[in-house]
Amino acid sequence: MLTVLGFAMIATFLVLIMTKKMSPIAALVLIPALFCVAVGQGAQLGDYVIDGVEKLAPTAAMLMFAIVYFGVMIDVGLFDPIVRGILRFCKADPVRVVVGTAVLAAIVSLDGDGSTTFMITVSAMYPLYKRLGMSLVVMTGIAATANGVMNTLPWGGPTARAATALKVDAADIFVPMIPALGMGLLFVFGLAYVLGRRERKRIGYLTLDEVLEPQTETVLVTAGGGGTGAAAVAASGSGSGSLPLDGAEVPDGGFQGLAPDRPTLRPKLYWFNAGLTVALLTAMILELLPIPVLFLLGAALALSVNYPKMADQKARIAAHAENVLNVAGMVFAAAVFTGVLTGTGMVKHMADWLVGAIPEGMGPHMALVTGVLSLPLTYFMSNDGFYFGVLPVLAEAGAAHGVSPLEIARASIVGQALHMSSPLVPAVYVLVGMAKVEFGDHTRFTVKWAALTSLVVLAAGILFGII
Repeated sequence: MLTVLGFAMIATFLVLIMTKKMSPIAALVLIPALFCVAVGQGAQLGDYVIDGVEKLAPTAAMLMFAIVYFGVMIDVGLFDPIVRGILRFCKADPVRVVVGTAVLAAIVSLDGDGSTTFMITVSAMYPLYKRLGMSLVVMTGIAATANGVMNTLPWGGPTARAATALKVDAADIFVPMIPALGMGLLFVFGLAYVLGRRERKRIGYLTLDEVLEPQTETVLVTAGGGGTGAAAVAASGSGSGSLPLDGAEVPDGGFQGLAPDRPTLRPKLYWFNAGLTVALLTAMILELLPIPVLFLLGAALALSVNYPKMADQKARIAAHAENVLNVAGMVFAAAVFTGVLTGTGMVKHMADWLVGAIPEGMGPHMALVTGVLSLPLTYFMSNDGFYFGVLPVLAEAGAAHGVSPLEIARASIVGQALHMSSPLVPAVYVLVGMAKVEFGDHTRFTVKWAALTSLVVLAAGILFGII
């Protein structure tokens, strides 16, 4: 009975969020609460939730302060020189342009938010692709795949969800996976080089002056606090030889992907912010302190130094409040789902059934099974559905064969390169909308390369003994 109700609860949750009948937060709370009552354990619901909240509080804190920290770093202009440097490197060579797209998307993905990554990448690279006559689906495909690999950062979402669902430390999942994820990122860079050579063969090689001469193009980017955006492109025959971006003239004819005069910039503090970010990431990798503590300290220091006035600090926090609320709310709502699933015994009964369904010879290889399943499952369902609905069952099945939850958790994040092009990911609509690419075209081009990237990460994880 508990097996049937457990799968029914997961199925109900998935259907409601995939058909957009309920938000993930509402579904994570209401559906398990109803099923908890249905199995006759409604009186214990409070205990299940409180127990889950106590275990998930560190993950919620990490995500909250990581979003604030990297949001502030973008506000103050930490990434602006990187954007300009990549654009100067690209010149008018299609190979450099595509590789530059991959590098830029990977670097900006450090903020953990796909929408922000895509807004910055497209606003910087779109004019080059358009003026060179390059394929825009190459840009969207490379950006989405690079972001998918980087999305496995502990504050990016999937790793935190896996840690939340299996009650393990996010650092214990991510840090050992760095070599495998590094191989995946190198594969994306190699893919960008191959696709760039294909584009160079198709359109030839132009000098920067030839690209700039025919017309002027303006890219207007409107970004809201919730991490959404749209781009409007207007071409004119002024022949001024300059390429304004974000509505700002660039007198020296250079390229800039972000508005150079926004009031939040702090150019005099650039090296402080760069050093703080490097120190923060180094401390995270070395596990000098728990990740939530590191980001809490980092966010507080970044706000205090860059914006000494209280009003400015409040404004920066308010600018990123929507993302913080959505992510933190999702984590705490997940306490209800995972608490009920575990407390009622549903997950154990489902795991017992799943163990019986898996061939005996595959039991010791549940990490590999999880890695392979992560590709289609994270594509056809949301991360919430996979990590909170399916992963606990796979982990229980693996535990019955001596496979540790950490191995299962590490294997579960390999499919993220493909997941970032899923129709269930809101950020991908920001990407294709700004790039003026049909979603179907993006999907047909990207899926095969993204799936191959995920398989490279999985193979590297097995080869290095991580999974």
